[in-house]
Amino acid sequence: MHRLRTTVARLRPLTAAQTAQSLSQPRLLAIEGGLRTFKPTRRLNTSVVAEPFLNGTSSNYVEEMYYAWLENPRNVHKVFTGWLNPTWTRCSGFPRPPSSVAARALYLSERLYDVWRFEEFLQRKWSSEKRFGLEGCESLIPALKTIIDKSSQRGVESVIMGMPHRGRLNVLANVIRKELDQIFCQFDSKLEAADEGSGDVKYHLGMYHKRMNRVSDREITLSLMANPSHLEAVDPVVQGKTKAEQFYCGDNEGKRAMSILIHGDAAFAGQGIVYETFHLSDLPSYTTHGTIHVVVNNQIGFTTDPRMARSSAYPTDVARVVNAPIFHVNADDPEAVVYVCEVAAEWRNTFHKDVVVDLVCYRRNGHNEMDEPMFTQPLMYKQIKKQIGVLQQFAGKLIAEGVVTTQAYEEEVARYDKICEDAYARSKDEKILHIKHWLDSPWPDFFTKEGQPKTMNCPSTGISEEELNHIGNIAASVPEEDFTIHGGLSRILKGRANMVNQRLCDWALGEYMAFGSLLKEGIHVRLSGQDVERGTFSHRHHVLHDQNVDKRICIPMNYVSPDQAPYTVCNSSLSEYGVLGFELGFAMASPNALVLWEAQFGDFHNTAQCIIDQFISSGQAKWVRQNGIVLLLPHGMEGMGPEHSSARPERFLQMCNDDPDVFPKLSEDFAVRQLYDCNWIAVNCSTPANYFHVLRRQILQPFRKPLIVFTPKSLLRHPEAKSSFDHMLPGTHFMRIIPEDGPAAASPEKVKRIVFCTGKIYYELTRERKNRGMDAAVAVVRVEQLSPFPFDLVKAETERYPNADLVWCQEEHKNQGYYDYVKPRIRTTINRTRPVWYAGRDPAAAPATGNKPTHLAELQRLLDTALDLEAFAGKV
Repeated sequence: MHRLRTTVARLRPLTAAQTAQSLSQPRLLAIEGGLRTFKPTRRLNTSVVAEPFLNGTSSNYVEEMYYAWLENPRNVHKVFTGWLNPTWTRCSGFPRPPSSVAARALYLSERLYDVWRFEEFLQRKWSSEKRFGLEGCESLIPALKTIIDKSSQRGVESVIMGMPHRGRLNVLANVIRKELDQIFCQFDSKLEAADEGSGDVKYHLGMYHKRMNRVSDREITLSLMANPSHLEAVDPVVQGKTKAEQFYCGDNEGKRAMSILIHGDAAFAGQGIVYETFHLSDLPSYTTHGTIHVVVNNQIGFTTDPRMARSSAYPTDVARVVNAPIFHVNADDPEAVVYVCEVAAEWRNTFHKDVVVDLVCYRRNGHNEMDEPMFTQPLMYKQIKKQIGVLQQFAGKLIAEGVVTTQAYEEEVARYDKICEDAYARSKDEKILHIKHWLDSPWPDFFTKEGQPKTMNCPSTGISEEELNHIGNIAASVPEEDFTIHGGLSRILKGRANMVNQRLCDWALGEYMAFGSLLKEGIHVRLSGQDVERGTFSHRHHVLHDQNVDKRICIPMNYVSPDQAPYTVCNSSLSEYGVLGFELGFAMASPNALVLWEAQFGDFHNTAQCIIDQFISSGQAKWVRQNGIVLLLPHGMEGMGPEHSSARPERFLQMCNDDPDVFPKLSEDFAVRQLYDCNWIAVNCSTPANYFHVLRRQILQPFRKPLIVFTPKSLLRHPEAKSSFDHMLPGTHFMRIIPEDGPAAASPEKVKRIVFCTGKIYYELTRERKNRGMDAAVAVVRVEQLSPFPFDLVKAETERYPNADLVWCQEEHKNQGYYDYVKPRIRTTINRTRPVWYAGRDPAAAPATGNKPTHLAELQRLLDTALDLEAFAGKV
């Protein structure tokens, strides 16, 4: 219909006004090669029953009706103007879907009573509060309940849902079954939060609930994900969590766990993350085997008309990219809505492909209850004000048909009003607001009943020499027989075997040791991102390809131990926003998995900034929801130009929640307590051993925090960037700082300067220091854990060298990198008794130069500054 309408509109040069001059005259269509004559327009007065709607030979008829409608909408039958849009003329003659009439109509009306009275109750009690009510699309609730009921009957045990703010409270109350008194508490501004963090507004909160489904008589778990105001951002997060639940219960076909995504029309058409999420739907490592999308089509986006908001005919056209069936249905026709949702649920649970239900509805109020829509859509809202609500329409129909009496209708209204009033009374007894009651992903076995860590100790992250040798040999082998690998890869594996014999690890082997040991301990490891199987820099090679047999692969990591956890390594689509959101969701499902997302280059994370800002950085503070996702961001100034150099560490450090001006209280468990109190951990490791330890610590610590790792590029093959097995044995652990261990450490009173740094610049500093013969005069200290800042260890280092001045050295520009983060913290550590000097590149707009000679000149200049003991003489 859309293609036909568009094509005809483009071909036809006559305007509707011109055509309307004479309805009875033949009309001419200008086409290439001549004119086409149409028969006179006819006006239809026959009933819909007498004239069937559409069949395979009706294209000419539809085309003619389109012309007639252009000239005057009254020239066509009501079916063409009223079958989708509830604010147009109703089509009473449209054929009804099959039903069992009264067992069914009463059930539907009961659901609509609850929806309507809930919104009415909130409006009556809190008329000046934003709640983003569902008025105008009340049939969303029976739609969702129908999908859940039908899916439960087909064996689905868990449904993970994501939705925007509109109608969220109603979904929580009438679909998820959140206690009403807990919802009403959210409107009480006097209640203080019992949990740490900022909390969030009530229409962003999530919920997790397990209950009996009264239609299927089976237990079902419903989870509504908490999400920010950023529309559609939750989509890939929901998909990731759904994938994880399917993975952990062995559901390889999506028969036990599924996802439902609710969208607004403007966001569904306008937000690119919708497209990214659709493109994950059939990828082997990302498919959730079919999602049901429900679009609340208000026919407006805040104040923007559809003609200004999208170029496609329908807001749902983006779903055509995966050939998803799209059902458009009038939301004021609840029986049709239920019927369509039953079909959608059957489709998903039969074919395990995405399907879309477009609820064509309206928004009775403005964008929120305080907003005035008449400013921008006066005619639309004049019509909406005249519109009778869907329940009143449906109840009137049932009363007229004798299915229900007026008295029964009024009793049902009174019943739900009493439920709300009783819950409101109970909410008055609440003294404290518990954010943790709104958790969408609880881990009951991981924490105490109070939601606290079971201990505040982190054991050693080292492993035995025997285990190191075993995993190292796996990393250097091809476990499958008659498997031909590339000759260059044979040399790489031989090199790994030589390192194992020498009791050494490079970066790739250190990572292998961390992954392999966790897998052996039953911890699932999932590594995802662009080109991660081989590694952007051809260093990882976790998936081997047979050179003679197409698509035959071998993953040695899955041969570590017979009873190990499975290892998942998957190249992703060329998406950061969607894939990072997906992995975040996957990490929510269980604390007993190491989930990592690696950017192809560190700066590419900025296309996923919404996930980082709204979910990863602040998720625990807003929603009391811990998450242990790991971001691997390749970083380093290598002379490769502005776009492949910086992972923008300054942005991550700016969002860290520790106070730069307060020296924390020290205790025996200070290091673990710091980790527990922070919003995320940021590290820049300079050794494979420390990288190995920080990955294992991510699982062995008694809580979960996001981990940001600025990973190296040149250090992957740097001859000095290797670690002895001695640094990975039992009793060893992650080193928050690595102190000087050369001649300067032997005579600390003679040291003239301490240079603090992080990452690969350490190797350039020590090489230059050695060339200048300054090993005894300058101590170089590596800050491996940037956040939370190691106040205690930095204090110890500054006291160790009492006669030394302090310099922070970085390869990044002064307005980037770490300087603005570390300087005030070092100053606080030393009680501002000494200045902290800067050695690095000058401020700049771009992260790096694209000119190699300029790059080298800048590097030499910063090394000169860092090691020239007179560089800061006379400066204050």
